[in-house]
Amino acid sequence: MRIGVMIGPERGDSARKVSRMIADVEWAESAGMDTAWIPQIPTDFDALTAVALMGARTSRIELGTAVVPLQAQHPIALARQALSAQAATGGRLALGVGPSHHWIIQDMLGLPYERPAGLTRDYLDILDAARRGPGPIDVENRTYTVHNPLDLAPVAQLPVLLAALGPVMLQLAGERADGTILWMADERAVAEHVVPRITKAAESAGRPAPRVVAGIPVCLCGPSEVDAARERANRILGEAEISPNYQRLLDHGDAEDIGDLCAAGDERAIAARFERFADAGVTDLSVRLLPIGEGRDELVASKRRTREMIAHLAAEFR
Repeated sequence: MRIGVMIGPERGDSARKVSRMIADVEWAESAGMDTAWIPQIPTDFDALTAVALMGARTSRIELGTAVVPLQAQHPIALARQALSAQAATGGRLALGVGPSHHWIIQDMLGLPYERPAGLTRDYLDILDAARRGPGPIDVENRTYTVHNPLDLAPVAQLPVLLAALGPVMLQLAGERADGTILWMADERAVAEHVVPRITKAAESAGRPAPRVVAGIPVCLCGPSEVDAARERANRILGEAEISPNYQRLLDHGDAEDIGDLCAAGDERAIAARFERFADAGVTDLSVRLLPIGEGRDELVASKRRTREMIAHLAAEFR
């Protein structure tokens, strides 16, 4: 199992976001992390722009989006942006995409949230054509009619990963993509719901074994602080109550909320949790560093302790 970290803009001054993200990815590469995953937060920095910036300051680490909402832009625009970012990173981009959630697409953007799996399938027709480029993209399906020249070509194989939570999307991810990116999936949900469905679909389609990227919060802390870490995870990362997609995924496992998914405790407890995810079939673990403490100095110190421990575990799991 490969281990990586989530790197996002976080809150704060817009002028400082870029330098903070670059510092984080430079640390991740120097610490030997395999991957860095950049969330596409509805209210904040563009993930593919962040990938291009990070690519210019690194040379080895894989950089992935987790994930770009499909409905927010035309597939030609996304293909052009992704191929540009892939070139900027020297072929190290993993393009994570998905149909997002009704509260983003419908409530925030005012777009219809209908047939998410069908739209994803139609969208992939165009992304697949772009990945075979350069050349004209001629696709006509239920959603799109596209006849567009595109001179960009992938500089290396461009993996596409789908945010696939339910059975239909997991089948589509196995048939048409290189794997899935998960959030709110515990070990049992991965082992009993995700892996069997996506693996069977990939095998039936004659595709290689899919990647399964699972994101979880992680906090290195003492036993007496575990409850505080889980409470903080629920407070700043909880989305299940407004996301039916996540709630249905939680129903496949034992966790009731993101706090239950949080790997909190000493290094031994966190390593044991990582082992359970590896045994469940996770190929890539995406760590969301979760600092705890009172005030900025304590939070910064907590984050640094946790990430140094993660780097140590990454070497052991490699």
